[in-house]
Amino acid sequence: MNAQVFWNVIGNYNQQTRNAQIILFIFLIFGIAFSYIQKVKWSAKFVLGIANLFIGIVFFAYYGTEPVQKFFALPLYLVCGILFLYESYHNRDDILEKPNMCQGLLLLLYLLYPLISIMLGNDYPQMVTHIMPCPIVSLSIAVYAGYKKKNKLLLTLLTIWGLTGVKSVIFNVFEDIILLICGLYGITLLINEIRKKTAKWTKND
Repeated sequence: MNAQVFWNVIGNYNQQTRNAQIILFIFLIFGIAFSYIQKVKWSAKFVLGIANLFIGIVFFAYYGTEPVQKFFALPLYLVCGILFLYESYHNRDDILEKPNMCQGLLLLLYLLYPLISIMLGNDYPQMVTHIMPCPIVSLSIAVYAGYKKKNKLLLTLLTIWGLTGVKSVIFNVFEDIILLICGLYGITLLINEIRKKTAKWTKND
């Protein structure tokens, strides 16, 4: 997939889903906020599940034009969405802790995604918005990091997509350096999870 095809998909998606994106963004903000203030502990996972499913079904299944979008990105986002919904029920009492400095920075970078895209010379509709694949995974990693109980498969899939931020140079999407930063942070989260699991096994032995 070349850069022009990439931006054409983004343009078509933004033009035709503007209202849906606004509604979903508001839904995300409230859902995550309710979890941070511990009013609805599971709501952040739930809204992230809906957002990932939306990206999979709408962005990749409907607007996607390339095999990599249909056979790699689509299933990845569908699985992430389903796992988030599963976690919102299975670990519904897990508390979302207030973001630390690193997580707070990642959340800020997510909010700045569209502004950075504009500053890089992109114009609507061919620009990155909040409700697009890379921003949604960036947000997912930043928020999910605040939960004590983490599904390793979900975290691995999010991190894999995060590391695709290296494509920022290939497609001139330099705003996706944010995604790459989130992917690298995801690696540190996975390493910590593995260490905790190893320490638990050692203690039991």
